[in-house]
Amino acid sequence: MSARPSFAARARLYFAFTRPFTLLPPTFGVVSGALTAFGSAHNPDPGRRFTAAVVLTIALGSLCAALLNAASNVLNQIHDLEIDRRNKPARPLPSGTISLEASRRFALLLYVLAIVPTWLVVVYPYTEWGARLTAPLAAHECFFIYLAGMILTLVYSDPKWGRTKRFGLWANVTIAVPRGCLLKVAGWSMVGSVMHLEPWFIGAIFMLFLLGATTSKDFSDMEGDAAHGCRTLPIRWGVERAARFVAPFFVLPWLLLPVGAFLHDPFEGGPILTGRPILLALLGLGLSIWGGWTARLILRDPGSLARSENHPSWKHMYLMMMCAQIGFALAYLI
Repeated sequence: MSARPSFAARARLYFAFTRPFTLLPPTFGVVSGALTAFGSAHNPDPGRRFTAAVVLTIALGSLCAALLNAASNVLNQIHDLEIDRRNKPARPLPSGTISLEASRRFALLLYVLAIVPTWLVVVYPYTEWGARLTAPLAAHECFFIYLAGMILTLVYSDPKWGRTKRFGLWANVTIAVPRGCLLKVAGWSMVGSVMHLEPWFIGAIFMLFLLGATTSKDFSDMEGDAAHGCRTLPIRWGVERAARFVAPFFVLPWLLLPVGAFLHDPFEGGPILTGRPILLALLGLGLSIWGGWTARLILRDPGSLARSENHPSWKHMYLMMMCAQIGFALAYLI
């Protein structure tokens, strides 16, 4: 009879099950969104004080973002079990190191830990935890944004909620909205109200980037996806047409940064983006050039996307997201 694995070994296994590499971008995203809100013209604290309450709020919201992404990863692996038996048999579920029932319990725990604490993420003037707990419903913007994000993860993965992963472009939409738009807006809601155009404009930039760029991960999974009814864009359109669709999304969304930095806000006056306009413009142009180089890699040999498990475009997508998050924060804080 084999010895039961130690608690530390089980903890490492379940941590690996969450695919921790993918948890860093959403964590960076909400921190960047919060810092962007802090440096924006819409910071509700007239003194712009970076207090312990602000730090703890951002830390709590960031932890919840990582947990929500972890829950989504676990849920997706549960419903992709048969696909992963073919595409990724070494993962914990298809290899049998974690049972299906244990996976479901783990996903539920992660969702609860990700959503419930965001009720306490309430912006100035609610600085005390008791005041946040009893704040008016309208003050809990962050909680409802996270709740919407959770629902969209179910819509993407779970057949009972639609499993849009099966339906080509709709799969991209249900990834891009929560992980692009809502992620940035959720970060903003940790410091300021989202009832302004600016956070949604920023979120739209990241949403448009992911709307196309997220397809770069689908090429290497075509065999398993096709066998189990997931009609991703490479399957529906073919490798070359899907590659031509993806390429512009690595470039065009970033050009909205200089546009937003100098375009007039029709609702509140002034520019839409209230950070440093020159820095925002340079960030947008730099990311567009980087995206153009990545698009060239994709279009030069579209077939390599399907032959490689981790095509360089997938790596560059993550790196571009990380650099964009850091760049936004700097453009608003400097």
